[in-house]
Amino acid sequence: MQIAYRANHLIDAHLAKHALEDAGITAFVFGESLLGGMGELPLFGVVQVCVADAALHRAQEVLRALGLGGEVTRAV
Repeated sequence: MQIAYRANHLIDAHLAKHALEDAGITAFVFGESLLGGMGELPLFGVVQVCVADAALHRAQEVLRALGLGGEVTRAV
């Protein structure tokens, strides 16, 4: 699995995930359950949208077309 997108918040992550799925790319949201871990304080960078290694290039293209970037820094 590769990180295709680091979301600022949960809604952002799911929008990216659904856009990838609409393009035929299976995507997963990781870090969703960590959002309540710090109480009311917002956590940034913990929610990630991940795709299979083979789908990374196409996922980045889809996300860039939506203006979401899609640069990967490391594998999951």
